[in-house]
Amino acid sequence: MCGRYLITTAPEALRKLFRYAEQPNFPARYNVAPTQPVPIVRMWEGARQFALVRWGFLPAWVKDPKNFSLLFNARGDTALEKPAFRNAMVRRRCLFPADGFYEWKADGKTRRPFAVLPKKGGPVAFAGLWETWMGPNGEEVETAAILTTDANHTLRHIHSRMPAVIPPDAFDLWLDCRSVEASVAAAMLVPAQEELFEAYEIGPAVNRAANDTPDLLLPADPNAAPPPPPVKKRARKAASDDGQGTLF
Repeated sequence: MCGRYLITTAPEALRKLFRYAEQPNFPARYNVAPTQPVPIVRMWEGARQFALVRWGFLPAWVKDPKNFSLLFNARGDTALEKPAFRNAMVRRRCLFPADGFYEWKADGKTRRPFAVLPKKGGPVAFAGLWETWMGPNGEEVETAAILTTDANHTLRHIHSRMPAVIPPDAFDLWLDCRSVEASVAAAMLVPAQEELFEAYEIGPAVNRAANDTPDLLLPADPNAAPPPPPVKKRARKAASDDGQGTLF
């Protein structure tokens, strides 16, 4: 799974890679977390579009988001079978620009965080799905989820799943929901090539979403005590102070 990731490439470099017309300006983010606004790239009226959406997928048929699970990941191997993701897999595929992600390895009662970064640097694109949810009062919220696949050999010792990565030469194929059937697109959701990523253990500061600095990527001190076991989740805070921060 992928519960945190980072976006550190400069906005103009991302625009050059993903070829969208918009010119957004945003700071580097080192600890993007679910429920935050995140950038995606999608097809809109025949052209690639940069859009800012909520990371946490809401199917259109959900009545009350408060009573619905937070879906920030979707299994690529079953997305076409699940009512929550089936329509989006057919009509609303997207890309998540990213410069790597974080994963946690279970170690007894503790969970050790790892940074997973492209070996050669530069951004990658995670496969994703987006959806527009309409509330009872006519409000609209655009949301999205990252599609995952089996972890490759490089990452399997950390976690069994990883984000599905779409290579640049397949962007058009993935995004073209009009001409490319969902079953064909689903075949692209495979483990990343072994040489794409490297992973190393980092410190526990990444566990707190409010921490968002380059220091999160420093390797863990091998002499440091292991991180404490995770604390039980607290009740959700008010929307005006959700502790998550914003992308922009």
